[in-house]
Amino acid sequence: MSLKKTNGHVIFVGAGPGDPELITVKGSRALERADRVIYAGSLVNPELLGICRAGIPIHDSAHLTLEEVVKLMYEGTLQGETIVRLHTGDPSVYGAIKEQFDHLDKHNIPYSVIPGVSSVFAAAAAVRREFTLPEISQTLILTRLAGRTPVPESEALAKLAKHQASMAIFLSVQDMGSVVKALLEGYPASTPIAVISKASWPDEEIILGTLATIEEKVKAAGIRKQAQILVGDFLDPANGYARSKLYDPTFTHEYRQGTET
Repeated sequence: MSLKKTNGHVIFVGAGPGDPELITVKGSRALERADRVIYAGSLVNPELLGICRAGIPIHDSAHLTLEEVVKLMYEGTLQGETIVRLHTGDPSVYGAIKEQFDHLDKHNIPYSVIPGVSSVFAAAAAVRREFTLPEISQTLILTRLAGRTPVPESEALAKLAKHQASMAIFLSVQDMGSVVKALLEGYPASTPIAVISKASWPDEEIILGTLATIEEKVKAAGIRKQAQILVGDFLDPANGYARSKLYDPTFTHEYRQGTET
């Protein structure tokens, strides 16, 4: 492949978690003006493709290799096209975008990124919970179970569980037994856990339980993919979290003088 300079541009766009209204305005406008779209197969809601102009080439990357995706980008940008690479959720989280950037840099293809709404936040919205409750947890860990894609030993799920922070686990529901076993290395068996399948899609499903009960519940529901696993005490509304300082009438900050009680 030649390294001839291209005149087009590639825009990586986060499509959001599923609900087509959860793409950003900027992402939607990029789709509207795109000359070509390469989208992440069944993970992206096909309704979003209806935003595109009629007749433009649209490619499902589920059937393509990295090299084939980059070839489409190169050929299109040589013709001056604006190409949208449409990723599910936010492309910076398990989006395999760095390897695409490296190829684009090698071939002098300009690109930019428009962030999107990650499924982790759609899952929190589905169960109406806040990851960062004062005096419960002020840390959110995003991770996954090791599988065909390895995880660094220092980031093993069992080691992360010892922090007992709020946690969101991607790409792991197909092996809930191993997830639960690892989490029990750090969290008590009574720790609340939620599994949200296809968050924000019409067929969204929510399974609530504890580390002691969730494996059987997920098995009974037949959930094997496209699910977020949320774990931590932030999920239990009975937990005695502290009131936010920001809106406490006794708390003074830049915009308000606090009152004595």
